Amino acid sequence: MAGKARATRRAAGPQWTPEQVVELAVAHDLAELEIESMGLRVRVVRGHAPVTMAAPPAAVPASLSQSEAAGQAAELVPGGITIEAPMVGTFYRATNPEATPFVSEGDTVKEGQTLCIIEAMKLMNEIESKVAGRVVKILVENAQPVEFGQPLFLVEPRR
Repeated sequence: MAGKARATRRAAGPQWTPEQVVELAVAHDLAELEIESMGLRVRVVRGHAPVTMAAPPAAVPASLSQSEAAGQAAELVPGGITIEAPMVGTFYRATNPEATPFVSEGDTVKEGQTLCIIEAMKLMNEIESKVAGRVVKILVENAQPVEFGQPLFLVEPRR
């Protein structure tokens, strides 16, 4: 029931900022979160509306589903690991348009190294590599919307 939870907290403790409440709701994938503290009540209601893509990713034919796309990408590299989007948001390869991308195809990455940023609800979330290896393919264009579970990178693990 992830995303369907409803949390309420009433405390006279520390003052929460609205940004902290939103961050807490996103971090725990809560559909709704309400916090009341020192006379201030903040309620966040998150909808998981589907995101439509302007154009299909170049590496995947438009007729394929996300799971088929991940399977096809993994077949390109035996033992390849697909790094997927952990949330809905906008995919960015760098911290700003003028900055160098975190990684490019062919780069060697370490486990835990930042690969990209996904912006969700005005929060920038760094997405890290779950394996050390070589980036074989970047499956999403910069500044494109992504959905939960959508394949982002194909990484060939270091042996």
